[in-house]
Amino acid sequence: MVKNESDKIKEAVSGEEESEIEEIKKTKKKEGKEPELTDLPGIGPAVSAKLEGAGITDLMGLAVIGPNELSDISGISPAVARKAIQAARSLLDLGFVDGAEFAKRRENTLNITTGSKNFDELLGGKGIESRAITEAYGAFGSGKTQLGLTLAVNVQMPTEKGGANGKCVFIDTEGTFRPARIKQVAEKMGANPEKVLKNILVARAFNSDHQILLVDKVSELIKNGEPIKLVIIDSLTAHFRAEFSGRGQLADRQQRLNKYLHSLMKLAEQHNLAIYVTNQVMSNPAQMFGDPTTAIGGNIVGHASTYRIYLRRGKQGSRVAKLIDSPNLPDNECVFFVTEGGVVDNA
Repeated sequence: MVKNESDKIKEAVSGEEESEIEEIKKTKKKEGKEPELTDLPGIGPAVSAKLEGAGITDLMGLAVIGPNELSDISGISPAVARKAIQAARSLLDLGFVDGAEFAKRRENTLNITTGSKNFDELLGGKGIESRAITEAYGAFGSGKTQLGLTLAVNVQMPTEKGGANGKCVFIDTEGTFRPARIKQVAEKMGANPEKVLKNILVARAFNSDHQILLVDKVSELIKNGEPIKLVIIDSLTAHFRAEFSGRGQLADRQQRLNKYLHSLMKLAEQHNLAIYVTNQVMSNPAQMFGDPTTAIGGNIVGHASTYRIYLRRGKQGSRVAKLIDSPNLPDNECVFFVTEGGVVDNA
């Protein structure tokens, strides 16, 4: 019988090496640290540096690639690559767990308040959550960016006040980040505006390649000790929409967008952080009745977003948030206002 690559990887680790892996697990647990790439057989500092240069900064990144790909990137032989991959998989305990164990793992999920109790209730009572992508789409002036700026301030608050005691990364693709607005929101909340600004790491993405690269940079920041608990991308689709125009390039755009969204999902899950993305809209000419507003990105973005919210202007300066999709919450909507202090319940 011909062995497939998975069988070869499993056979790569001998009984002696399995004991070594168990020893690494115990040592790291005792030290209160996570295993690193250099703990793996065949992965020294030089090889680790090559892997990090290719965007593989942790065990999960190594565990999910093939031995030939690892060999090409690092220069090690396919046999050594197989051993390293199997060791990474063993250290991570990849596989099935029962529902009770899965629930236990989710106990450390964080929540960040939107600033509005109505909006928080729409999202289950505590605001946006970590290990998830929350997408807000709507026409210009609907409050997408204002919600993002409010979250960037709120994430820094202690957990008992609806924050996550963390920093925020703001990836700006449309030139929407305004330090003056952050200061305004912080002052209204009674926080130190300068301190709040220092805890927001901003990068302006000038094209889709740059935007994709910045996700890898977030992992590097976390590895260097930055307590990042929120990543904001405003907006998700602007560059993809501009660079891939027309039906002829639609498949390429969607494939690239799909890969990018999966990188964001992996980032959120690995580091227990929240992802908030804004999305542009278009008018669907085929819609005869009702609201013709449709989010850009089609089903690719729709399926990737854990929580999908449609924002629109309401009466008397209000905004309306409608929950379009969620894995555990019913469709509903709420009213909120955008004020000097950010997103609130009443003007």
